[in-house]
Amino acid sequence: MITTRLAVRGDLDRVAQLFDLYRQFYGKAPDLVASREFIRERMEGASSMLYVAEAQDSGTIAFCQLYPSLCSLALGRILILHDLFCHPSARRSGAARALLQAAAADAWRAGYGRMDLMTARDNVAAQALYESLGWVRDDLYWTYNLRSAGASTGARQ
Repeated sequence: MITTRLAVRGDLDRVAQLFDLYRQFYGKAPDLVASREFIRERMEGASSMLYVAEAQDSGTIAFCQLYPSLCSLALGRILILHDLFCHPSARRSGAARALLQAAAADAWRAGYGRMDLMTARDNVAAQALYESLGWVRDDLYWTYNLRSAGASTGARQ
């Protein structure tokens, strides 16, 4: 059985471990210390909404992190789903689906008008999940990035 909830301070270490694995999935070098600090700052500053999924027998197995934003064209508040990760041993357990459903339900209750996300073009498993939950791929807009000269580079950043 999978349960979801908003993360609390006591979740910091486990979420940091999952966040570090998430970053590695996208080609970044392991850095548990920096991952923990990043998650701690988000939790303490309340700058993101962080959800965890737990399995009855193994504890926290997945997380998602959303950032509040605004959409000028929609004249309203939106949420941007930046991070979603399920421990490899818990893939296909329903944890990611449960996190997305919980986040959406809370977003609608709180008055957000839309949720946005980006995923790698080759992450077809995630794309199938999103589409099964009603997410619609935007083919109208391209995403561009501008990085500072000191920013790290990578194939998946």
